[in-house]
This record gives sequence, C-alpha cells and structure tokens, in this order.
Amino acid sequence: MTRASIGLQDLRRKIYLKAKSDKAWRFWGLYVHVCKMDTLQEAYKMAKRNNGAPGIDGVTVEAIEKKGLEAFLEQIRTELVSGTYRPMRNRRKAIPKDKGKIRILGIPCIRDRVVQGALKLILEPIFEADFQDGSYGYRPKRTAHEAVNRVADAVVRGKTQVIDVDLKAYFDNVRHDILLRKVAERVNDDKVMRLLKLILKANGKRGVPQGGVISPLLSNIYLNEVDRMLERAKEVTRCGRYTYIEYARFADDQVILVDGFRKWNWLLKAAYKRLLEELEKLDVQVNQEKTRMVDLTRDETFSFLGFDFRRTKTRRGKWGVRVTPRMKVRTALLRKLKDVFRRHTSQPVDRVIYLINPVLRGWVNYFRIGNSSRCFGYIKDWVEKKIRRHLMRARKRRGFGWNRWSRAWFYRTLGLFNDYRVQHYKA
Repeated sequence: MTRASIGLQDLRRKIYLKAKSDKAWRFWGLYVHVCKMDTLQEAYKMAKRNNGAPGIDGVTVEAIEKKGLEAFLEQIRTELVSGTYRPMRNRRKAIPKDKGKIRILGIPCIRDRVVQGALKLILEPIFEADFQDGSYGYRPKRTAHEAVNRVADAVVRGKTQVIDVDLKAYFDNVRHDILLRKVAERVNDDKVMRLLKLILKANGKRGVPQGGVISPLLSNIYLNEVDRMLERAKEVTRCGRYTYIEYARFADDQVILVDGFRKWNWLLKAAYKRLLEELEKLDVQVNQEKTRMVDLTRDETFSFLGFDFRRTKTRRGKWGVRVTPRMKVRTALLRKLKDVFRRHTSQPVDRVIYLINPVLRGWVNYFRIGNSSRCFGYIKDWVEKKIRRHLMRARKRRGFGWNRWSRAWFYRTLGLFNDYRVQHYKA
C-alpha cells in the first residue's frame, strides 16, 4: 500500500489483516488514528506529490510551507479533534472531452485534501480486504496494464462475447445515503461517519467529485457489490479450472466477457440482466447509446482503458488478441503536441523538446503494452516532421530539411524522446 511511516504502515497492515480474516467485523476507534500527526503528515506528502494545486481558497503548497507546515497540520488536527472542522467547496475545473463535451473536476483545497487523505489512509485497508480480483481502479499495487492483460487473456481463452459497459455520469450520481450505508457495514465509528458525511455534503446532495482524494476509494466501495455478483457468476458456472465468464473494472470503465460457445449464450444474457439489477439498486444508469454487445468472432472490436481489442490469428495459426491504442487517444495526443508547437513557434527547438518530451514519455509508457508498434511508428515520424518544420521556420525556409539534419542528431544531440519499445502481450 502507500508508503508511510513505520507506525502508520503497521497500523494499516493490522487493519487489513483483521478485515480480511473477519468479513463481518465493524471497526471502531478509527477517528483517533485519522487525527494523529503522522497520519496527517503522510496525507500532506500525498497531496504534495500529486501536484498540490490550490483549491477555492487559492492557498498553495509554497505558501503553506513558508508560513510553517507544522502549524498548518496542527491547526487541522485541532479542528478535527474539537469537531469544528468544516470542508470548503471544491474548485471546479472543466476538462474538454470529445464531441465538445466536458468533464468537471472538483479540486479540494490543500487543507481538505489532507483531511481526505488521512481518512483514506485509515479506511483503505478495511475495504481493500473486501474488494474483488476484477477491480483495478486506483488500488494499491494494481495497474491499468494488469486490467488490460486480464481482458486480453480472457479473449485468448475463448471468451469472445463481450458486454462493453458504459455508465451514465457515474461519479455525479452516487447517492450519499447508499454510500454511507455501505461504509457503515464495516465502520462503527460515529465521528468517522460524520466526517465522511461532511466531505460528501460539502459539494452537493449527490455524487463524489472527480479530483477528490478519497473519491476513488468511495467509488470502488459503491460498485463492489456489482463485482461480487460477477465473482459469484464465475464460481457458479466454473467447471474445474475452466471459467466461462470474466470481467475487469477500472473505476467506472467495465467489460464483461463470456465464452463464445453458443451453449453459453444464456450466460451473456443472464450476466447483463443481473448487472442491470445490481446497478438499479445503486440508482446508477447504463448509457444505452454506448453500452454494446460485441461478438469478436464476427471481427467486431471493443474498447477498454484507451485500447481497442480485436480477435486475430497468430503466426502459428491460433486465435489470439490484438491490443492497440484507440485512434481517438492518438488524435488527442497529436492535438496536444501540435498546440505546444503552435504556442512556441518563436522558441528555440531545445525548449520545444523540453516541453514535449514529458508528454511523449507519459503517453508511450502507458500504451507500450500490446501491439502498439505501428501507432508508435506513426507518432515518431509525425514528431520528427514537426521538429524539422520548426527548425526550417526559424530559418524562414520551407520544406523539412531532410539533407540538413539526420534523425540521429535529433535524438543524440537535441535529446528528443526515443524510447518507443513495446512490451508485447503474452498469453
């Protein structure tokens, strides 16, 4: 789990082991640990590591540390212990999506991020013990790549009927009463429940803000019963070591895969019906326009976590899977890079490379699994051409300067990002 001081690590480990060994145990006496200085210190480190941008109060990490971090944390602790702590409203930030849509992030102030982080540090090990194997989103020691590989492995093993699930404005529609009831099933501490209720109610009567420190944990708690239902479906239909249904979920992005043999058509329909029933209990709606039933044997594709999945023949003639970056995420990357080039037309080329290298590195590191070679080759060539055009414009000339600069010079001398190696999926 999250690296922390030895005392806090030991506490979290003990909580986890108790929660794992006794699924009916309700934890009490947790609030005192939320208020401890070492918990608050670790929560502050988390907030600072995750780009401690200011909230609605405009207070920055630099301002806090200039005035004195110890006094800042002591003030938070005093408010928590006395029961006078009240969270501020989140700063709302619009993030553009495709087709002109936007996603609203709710960014808490640093003070509230510390409190949410402290609460998360204490609650997380309890619910980690309850979460299912198919859940990967924002969990310790779990990655999106593992979720992608789980789905790819299911396709290779013949699970070719797919329910590509899309939830309608999931984070905005989480019901607080249902969420608090689910937390209370494992937490018997009135002060913790009161603090959690204050955090939820600070930004409306419904939903968990995307951008909140504790929001990913709460969103996983809310959907955990859906994961349990799918785990039960796996066990009920299991035949020895063979399973005929698989699933993977990363926050609100979920796929369900069923064996392609026609005798399991009923399982596909039953799984979808049970999914709708469980979501109805949570008052969560499926986006009917985007949720699809996909048959990979008909050369159809589905998307998960930014990747497209397609069933294909391997060189040995066996059925495998092809996992590639989605066209729209490639387009989004090129649009972002193009904006950097456009805004820095008059800047030296080394300045432009300094700005685009982190963007390229982050994008390639995420998409370097699967079958991304062709996509990477396109991006590499595109970036090289943009660098050449930038250099030629500086000399007020047209063309790409093919004879002026070698490819090796871009990478060895200018330091342009050049690690496009792919980690191919292996079944």
